[in-house]
Amino acid sequence: MPQLIKDGAIADDRWTLLREATSLADVPNGEPAIVPLALWLAQRDALRARSEIGVWHKPADDPDLLAPDCPALPLIAIDFPQFTDGRGYSIARLLRERHRFEGELRAIGDVLRDQLYYLSQCGFNAFAVRADRNLEDALKGLTDFSDNYQGTFARPVPLFRRRLAQDAPESLPSAGPHP
Repeated sequence: MPQLIKDGAIADDRWTLLREATSLADVPNGEPAIVPLALWLAQRDALRARSEIGVWHKPADDPDLLAPDCPALPLIAIDFPQFTDGRGYSIARLLRERHRFEGELRAIGDVLRDQLYYLSQCGFNAFAVRADRNLEDALKGLTDFSDNYQGTFARPVPLFRRRLAQDAPESLPSAGPHP
């Protein structure tokens, strides 16, 4: 069984990615499957009736198309066709922050150790690392950095605000925008 990194550990991957699926006939019944967004949109009701169906999101796909489905989907896989294609980072943040997706958010494609920390900061919790890479080594990428300056999905308060709160918590407003 293939493996991936999920929730900070190496785990078996029981999901099958069906990149070429174009109809319901291409989707095995009763097995966890990840289908292309186009197939999901065309056959949403029939696919919802199946127990474990996730959606494969290409970088050019509009994440707003999944908004009504985010509460029910167990998994969304965002494709990184090349290491240098960063659109998936923005898609992840939109799905997590704007559409409140709470399921497994998986990075697939050309996923390397160097990306894992930053991907996790955008909301990814699962990583299908390239097959030619060592998973044990890639797992260490989640802890390559101890902190980040900017606010992220995983840590919304930027470092300078956290430092201010440590130094003088009574001087910061409790909520709302800061001047």
